Amino acid sequence: MACNEQQVTEAVETKMGPGGVPEGSKTSEFYRTENIPTRFDNPDWFQGYGGKQQHPMYRTTSALYGAKPPSVHTMTTSFYCRSQKFSEHLGKCGMYRNHSLNTDLDNSRV
Repeated sequence: MACNEQQVTEAVETKMGPGGVPEGSKTSEFYRTENIPTRFDNPDWFQGYGGKQQHPMYRTTSALYGAKPPSVHTMTTSFYCRSQKFSEHLGKCGMYRNHSLNTDLDNSRV
């Protein structure tokens, strides 16, 4: 009987997070993950949820989804990064600037 009481006590002490999983759970403990950054493996690290309330008439489904904190069930299980080659090139050379002839009329009130 002592073993069962200890298991019940441990279950009560564990705080449950969003999605019905214990707080501090990792995505890789519940799902097979592939090449994900550490921040995606730990959904409890995300902050910034719970902004100001919106009027119910103007609320969207995206706002409803974004208002909930992430859990291991809503985190991505794979991650494929994109190359930053284009952005790196712009950083070195600068943005494109249009040097064509301006043929627009000046509408000055002076």
